Amino acid sequence: MQAWIRKNTLGGVRIRSQLDAHEAKVLRSVVSSVVVILDEREQNTPHDELEELTGMKSGNSKAPDNAVLARLLPEFCRPDQDPHTQDPGAKQSDEDLDSLNSALRSLNEPSIIDDKRSAASVLLDSLPSDGGKISLTPEQADGWICAINDARLALGTVLEVDDEMSEEFDPDDPKAPQLGVYHWLTWMQDALVGALMGQR
Repeated sequence: MQAWIRKNTLGGVRIRSQLDAHEAKVLRSVVSSVVVILDEREQNTPHDELEELTGMKSGNSKAPDNAVLARLLPEFCRPDQDPHTQDPGAKQSDEDLDSLNSALRSLNEPSIIDDKRSAASVLLDSLPSDGGKISLTPEQADGWICAINDARLALGTVLEVDDEMSEEFDPDDPKAPQLGVYHWLTWMQDALVGALMGQR
């Protein structure tokens, strides 16, 4: 992949790069996989009579059991994890927090999924299927950044990426190629952000 570069053209700013066919296939695959699991999450939303009455779209009130979805759609409010700050009323506070998270998730998850899916669509629609030159408007570049970030989060969750893990797996590890893709996505996102901000 060629590094992202920012160009001022008669038609406005363009962020440009080039992918080969294999890179385009890999990127399309990981981003499409994110769309699939988001679609499944939306399709499994329980029936809501209030939505029919008000026309207001509502989503799942329960946090996802799937680790990847939980990373993509985290809780809005999380309890303090430091046991030294717990007090006798913490149990009740946790119950209140669960109730608040449930309400916030039901109200906001549909729009969050829509935003993530829209970003993925921007990337997939502007990604040459067989590789080639890419020329993005700043708005499209924003979509790419969001979609790549979601793909990174999903893949990083599967690989259990954390600050303490090695940057490389043993070459014989079946997950080694996936970690390579994760690092590639990280580099691509960082380079795209830099180009969008005029740093490249």
